[in-house]
Amino acid sequence: MKRNKETLKTKSFIFSLETIKLYKKLKEKKEYVLSRQLLRSGTSVGAMIREAKNAESRADFIHKLGIAQKECAETIYWLELLYESNYLDKDTFDRLHCNATELLKMIRSSILTTKNRS
Repeated sequence: MKRNKETLKTKSFIFSLETIKLYKKLKEKKEYVLSRQLLRSGTSVGAMIREAKNAESRADFIHKLGIAQKECAETIYWLELLYESNYLDKDTFDRLHCNATELLKMIRSSILTTKNRS
């Protein structure tokens, strides 16, 4: 399980970096509103995973991962909206959407595993 936590931590950090890069590109296209939302939620996923690692209790751990899960789902929404409004090309959308969906599944799995061990 330790390895899975490190993978989640690493993947969420890389995803945050990808989100920041996309935000910078969207600013060049003069898109400010949706890109700010994407930046906020996309980088929040990794931050909440880091907070969960230092949780005070099992319940706190689950709670923080639950917030990361919500932020990840929100990020997927912003990616879909940016794609459908033609701010993202298909390749960029597919790559980021796939990464976000994979992260979401990993977070859900961690939550369920932790709950089942309680």
